[in-house]
Amino acid sequence: MAALGCMAAPQLDKRDYTISWEEAYAKAEKLVSKMSLEQKAVLPTGVGDQQGFCEGYTAGVPGLFPPLCLNDGPLGLRRASGVSVQVTALNAAASFDRKLIRERGVNMGEEFRGKGVNVQLGPGMNLMRAPRAGRNWEMGTEDPFLMGVLAAETIKGVQSQGVMSVAKHFIGNEQELNRHLYSTEMDDRTMHELYLWPFARSVEAGVVSVMCSYNQVNGTYACEDDYTLNKVLKGELGFKGYVMSDWWATHSTDKSAMHGMDMSMPGDANADSITGGGLWYGKNLTDAVKDGRVDEDRVNDMALRIAAAWYKVGQDKHFPELQFDFYNVSNTPIVDVQGEHRKNIRALGAASAVLLRNKDNILPLQTSIKKLAVIGSDAGPDPDGLNPCQDNSCANGTLAQGWGSGSASFPYKITPLDGLEFRTPSSVEIVSHLDDWDTKSAAEVAKDADIALVFANSNSGEEYITVAGNVGDRNNMSLWHNGDNLIKAVADANENTVVVIHSVGAIDMPWIDHPNIKALVFAGLPGQETGNSLADVLYGDVNPSGRLTYTIAKQESDYSANISSSMVVKYSEGMLVGYRHFDAKDIDPLFEFGYGLSYTQFKYSDLKINAKDDTVKVSAKVKNTGERDGAEIVQLYLGFPESAGEPPKNLRGFEKVEIGRGKSATVEMQLSKTELSIWNTVKQAWEIPRGTFTVYVGASSRDIRLHDTFDI
Repeated sequence: MAALGCMAAPQLDKRDYTISWEEAYAKAEKLVSKMSLEQKAVLPTGVGDQQGFCEGYTAGVPGLFPPLCLNDGPLGLRRASGVSVQVTALNAAASFDRKLIRERGVNMGEEFRGKGVNVQLGPGMNLMRAPRAGRNWEMGTEDPFLMGVLAAETIKGVQSQGVMSVAKHFIGNEQELNRHLYSTEMDDRTMHELYLWPFARSVEAGVVSVMCSYNQVNGTYACEDDYTLNKVLKGELGFKGYVMSDWWATHSTDKSAMHGMDMSMPGDANADSITGGGLWYGKNLTDAVKDGRVDEDRVNDMALRIAAAWYKVGQDKHFPELQFDFYNVSNTPIVDVQGEHRKNIRALGAASAVLLRNKDNILPLQTSIKKLAVIGSDAGPDPDGLNPCQDNSCANGTLAQGWGSGSASFPYKITPLDGLEFRTPSSVEIVSHLDDWDTKSAAEVAKDADIALVFANSNSGEEYITVAGNVGDRNNMSLWHNGDNLIKAVADANENTVVVIHSVGAIDMPWIDHPNIKALVFAGLPGQETGNSLADVLYGDVNPSGRLTYTIAKQESDYSANISSSMVVKYSEGMLVGYRHFDAKDIDPLFEFGYGLSYTQFKYSDLKINAKDDTVKVSAKVKNTGERDGAEIVQLYLGFPESAGEPPKNLRGFEKVEIGRGKSATVEMQLSKTELSIWNTVKQAWEIPRGTFTVYVGASSRDIRLHDTFDI
């Protein structure tokens, strides 16, 4: 194919396109009142997968309502050229940086809008319940509070640019194995306090769409579950937008419509056999109304919710035409929508790198060293090219995103070796060895270097693609590509070994006690600027401040839950997920939730608590006592009265604060009624328990620097 020119993206301003739900519904009611039943039934009906190169598409009503283009994914526009590959949600969460997360959302909104895509299928907000679950990297954390912040900031950013966000996957969709078939069983309190929490924060943030998941919930398919969709989502949470199915997750016309689903996707007649067909809506929906099986008011409600969502994000005014190039198979000029987004990607990649060990202050790298060894395929490019496989399913070269519908095509990828070569002074010799299996040669390259950097990774993704025998979920928690043996070989050869891990989540570390491993950096999956972000941290241009968003156990059996092969997946651990389980069972993790080091040190003091009228204000003083400017992630955990039956600690606040060396800052956080409440299953209501609460303020879930109590 001949090379094609690139078109500049439409000029987008940074103004917020959104309006209130009240205004949106007033406009929607006027519009829908002009539609016949058949026309109203068009809005909820998908007309096929990849129609117009969109992952989902609605036909629209000529003269009244346009077709809608829905497309993946949560870190960038899938199957498109001229787009950015952002840091993954895993990394965005690890930054604990609300400002950078919001900017990431704005940038994604700009890119989807620039391509004329109406709906971004994200963000994902299922929790990292099982450490080997394939899509953990798309979600971000084991903690519902942090997930709620990540989801809300992302949604506000995306929708500010006039693009609809979709909160997914509702609900109980925490593994890939048998995802179309299994039933999630969880108790009501666990659902409300953990798995519903980020969806609730998304609704508060104004999200216009929620995607119901493949799995069943307590025996009923999620996309036709009256309790979760109608009573909880639309009732308790007051969700005013529309519920769409995951792709081919619709199993009925009558039940799904009457029990709360508003849009069937993708509506493809060639849907796989699991669901029995795709065209559940359209004529089938109008026939169900005429036969008395579905209320016409329900179809009216569907159309209103979809139209109101369209108005709420301002798509009725000056929304760009669809300019989706689908890997450029349309043979038209590429619309480049990347802008300056690489700056945020690089900044977030650095801000999310988690420094887990730094013996002898071996990092940051000193320019006085003479020889630097860079070892492991994870430091280099994919030998087969930039985007050689479907949906990032090749697992070679440096790992910067997982595989599946949540991936995007790299416009370029700065590898760690690239980034180090760009940043390292010319006086320093860089030697490299990118063969993971030739450990003898790796040791030879490493032994004469002043410092040896060894890279390894662990990958996962979505179940429709199998990679190296992993059907989405990871088969185990070992490093891929002989990584454990490679690390040991390098550490045996060089007493100044620095390990860098790119991973979808927690891994086993059989080499962690090796005396020659002086530093360990968990870089996550940082997107297209991965190498530059890492070099910024390794050389100290950015002082690391990333924190673990999940617990790393000493052994896999220490976790409270993992992948289940049963057709009934019982969340029998209840609320004891992640660090809550480790705290409650008094199990020492290898590295705890919220942990991460800096190149400087911080001292905490002067904890103050002001509890009044169901609002609690907390403040503490933090001083940078080290030799470098840096940022601290101050974390607030809440211990409830013993009678409440809560885990020992629950994250209920955090602030990232930049502090110059020798300087101090006062950090203030507020606990609202929401953060103070528990779910009463008898009353079916949130309530604040009475008694003595404990406030824990510190640098991680285990590194508590200050604590005090208050009574309600």
